[in-house]
Amino acid sequence: MSAAVQLCHACPRRCNAARPFSAAGEKNFPGVCHSPHSIMIARAGLHFWEEPVISGGNGSGTIFFAGCNLHCVYCQNHEISTGVCGKEFTPEEFRNICFRLIDRGAHNINLVTPGHYVHAIAPVLQDKLPVPVVYNSNGYELPETLQLMENKVDIFLPDLKYADNAIAQKYSNAKDYFEVAVAAIREMYRQTGSFVIGDDGMMKKGVIIRHLILPGQLENTLRVIEFVAKNFRPGEILFSLMRQYLPCGLVSDEQFPELNRRINDFEYETAEAALFASGIEDGFVQDADSAVKDFIPDFVDGGSDDAALQL
Repeated sequence: MSAAVQLCHACPRRCNAARPFSAAGEKNFPGVCHSPHSIMIARAGLHFWEEPVISGGNGSGTIFFAGCNLHCVYCQNHEISTGVCGKEFTPEEFRNICFRLIDRGAHNINLVTPGHYVHAIAPVLQDKLPVPVVYNSNGYELPETLQLMENKVDIFLPDLKYADNAIAQKYSNAKDYFEVAVAAIREMYRQTGSFVIGDDGMMKKGVIIRHLILPGQLENTLRVIEFVAKNFRPGEILFSLMRQYLPCGLVSDEQFPELNRRINDFEYETAEAALFASGIEDGFVQDADSAVKDFIPDFVDGGSDDAALQL
């Protein structure tokens, strides 16, 4: 093994890829995440469309990392998740980006899909930031990797995409998704404990479990709600039931045509009724207006809108 690479076991894929420590101007890398070990950022800016306790009035200071270990066929961030789209930053430059966002009023620093960069990020966060750090994840994580972030992350924002592993395999090539995500979420909760929301209405610590309803997969959603209700008591976690699905990524009339539509009223109303009947008391729901492309960030050259930092 060359001194310039390290075999990677950071995520549940355990793909043993020889990821280089520096991008060195390259754009193609081995491994499922298609990323070097060095920090690659696709966009940083204020984001106003997370849950209210995260975005608040000033926005969440989001840092979107390049690459992903899951590659869902319907990913709204497809252009940055399937390959390296962004710039390489040193740990010092990454910390400077955090403070640039804080100077703009960010309520928190929101790390979006950071799992494959944990070894580079964790040392930078050894000295606490003056605002909460949010770990925004697809849920497909290893507990031992998450443990590297202990006492560095205040809020975990994981997806629980699937309770049905057949669907997980079909749409995310992850036949063990449910068991892996459940173990990861338990580790996240162990680190933060029950959620705390300050007098200002902003979340200070804790876990928000997100679930995106997929077209035609209502039973999967009902099983996710059932799991959360049975495994967490009121006051422990927040649950976010998301209606914002749009056909994105690889979805088309030719590929995955069953996903090529929005959620209908029956699907959402059934899921919402199950949520209200489940005993889950703390969380969020969405209306149909959330399923619009206006809420998907601009990733071209780091984003050209006013909310984005120039990287």
